[in-house]
Amino acid sequence: MSALRQFTLDGSFAMKRGTLQRPTFAYETWGQLNTERSNTVLVFTGLSPSAHIASSEDDPANGWWEDMVGPDKPIDTGRYFVVCVNSLGSCFGSTGPASIDPATGERYRLHFPVLHVEDIAAGGAEVLDHLGIQQADTVLGASMGGMTALAFAMLHPERARQLVAISSSARSLPFSIAIRSLQREMIRRDTAWQNGNYPPDAPPVTGMQLARKLGMITYRSADEWAERFGRERVTDRPPVDHPFGMDFEVESYLEAHAAKFVGSFDANCYLYLSRAMDLFDATDHGGSLEQALSRVQVKRAMIIGVDTDFLFPVEQQEELAIGLQKQVAEVVFHRLASIQGHDSFLVDMDRFRPVMARFFSG
Repeated sequence: MSALRQFTLDGSFAMKRGTLQRPTFAYETWGQLNTERSNTVLVFTGLSPSAHIASSEDDPANGWWEDMVGPDKPIDTGRYFVVCVNSLGSCFGSTGPASIDPATGERYRLHFPVLHVEDIAAGGAEVLDHLGIQQADTVLGASMGGMTALAFAMLHPERARQLVAISSSARSLPFSIAIRSLQREMIRRDTAWQNGNYPPDAPPVTGMQLARKLGMITYRSADEWAERFGRERVTDRPPVDHPFGMDFEVESYLEAHAAKFVGSFDANCYLYLSRAMDLFDATDHGGSLEQALSRVQVKRAMIIGVDTDFLFPVEQQEELAIGLQKQVAEVVFHRLASIQGHDSFLVDMDRFRPVMARFFSG
């Protein structure tokens, strides 16, 4: 088991629109690679997580999918060698807008090439190459990670035997594009953003906080907000000198999460990754979804969606499952009745663990 690992590619890395020189890729691993080098589960993350999907001997901090990955868990590290990749463009070890451009000695900022989900998938292929793994047992992702897993399966069709895509889609709908566009505008309109040239110790705090709050609202369902907070009032807030103070517990919850996020994520990285989700469209690889999915060569696939997810509606996962059925021998589709919306895969373990365990024990 390991903490964060990094390697720098010797030479150039071709992106969909542009090139990086000597980029760095970060990843973590759990479990042991078998002698046949055939038991790898390659995991792509959502927009904001690092590669720390689970605790390890070298890094005992809880990971973002702690209940799913580990010994005797649904993705059993006694059986599988799990590799989680930090996305290209992120700020947790892989090269991104906050990284130093070797050509200038300065941060890339907005000189970083336009990022696509396909570029993140290509980064995952580089990680497999670095580890000497020709083919993964499974490529897996949720949200943006599900898009990346699909892109990987289309663009590197011989490099995975199974595909798992969770709360994701083959393309973003206008509604989710509109939400993310507004989030990006909140950041860019913050005067501290300075056209991307803010110093690391003075980021666009207000813009990031607002973007995160809007994101948190879309990650859960209205029913969960009502059940969880109701109209409970804040009782421990100091008075303010205007009539618009924080009255409700739900406001306090959003404020706390926004403050935590600002201290952990780079604004320009957020902008690039958010835009990459909007730009992804599987039909770019063939002209239609049917033609795009004909590139996929996995033997088995599982697609999971949630009834209350309005950021990636469950109908999008159903569309993907139906499309894959024309190409893949075994496609399992699960429509889960979770109240917790898009974030269900992170928090509703009672529903997600059983379906994941059945798939990975097969």
